[in-house]
Amino acid sequence: MTAARSPTVAVAVVVFPGSNCEHDTVQALSGLGARAELVWHTEHSLAGFDAVVVPGGFAHGDYLRPGAIARFSPVMDAVCEAAAYGVPVLGICNGFQVLTEAHLLPGALQRNAGGRFLCEVTECEVVSTSSVLTAGAVSGTRLKLPINHFEGNYTCPPSVLLALESNGQIPLRYVTNPNGSLGSIAAVANEAGNVVGLMPHPERACSILTGSLDGQALLKSFLKAATDRTGAAGAVPVAAVTGS
Repeated sequence: MTAARSPTVAVAVVVFPGSNCEHDTVQALSGLGARAELVWHTEHSLAGFDAVVVPGGFAHGDYLRPGAIARFSPVMDAVCEAAAYGVPVLGICNGFQVLTEAHLLPGALQRNAGGRFLCEVTECEVVSTSSVLTAGAVSGTRLKLPINHFEGNYTCPPSVLLALESNGQIPLRYVTNPNGSLGSIAAVANEAGNVVGLMPHPERACSILTGSLDGQALLKSFLKAATDRTGAAGAVPVAAVTGS
């Protein structure tokens, strides 16, 4: 799918069978001035889009394990190529799981400590501002964000954790760890900072009606990164993400 060009930031919101947060994501991004479009997982191209979001849900029913099947969808080749090209890519909840399965982010998500599904509001602290998600935030800021997951317990080898901490690849930590995540990690970025995954749902914290506006700070930062990059390099060119 190719987005029609306009001055507004164009965001591809990838939809798999089993996704259930795509419309929340579109609404939140649209409310912040972006032009968000749903992109079905069988698409081979993301040409013309300025940013990509892989939303929450249960892609392919979470069979085998969350994200294990989704990573083989045709659109993921385009997502990987877009990420390599420097396009901002955000994975929320199940989207975070998909990005780790696709090896766009290090580590993995396992079952929550205690074996319970969690649906609650958590407090997260901005740790690093080196990512597209937190570049517009202030380190130390605390944000109230909802979580909604069964397998959000982040884990990785000690060497990877050391690298994440040394390179500023931990955008957010839980103030009170709800799921057993290593180092209370709530979000992880790649080395370049343009790919970020987080278990909390910023799109569900963009309205007084849902109890918090704290998610806006993160999504605004994400959109600004896309805007700044578009001004410098343009959107994803057709040749970069045509798929095969």
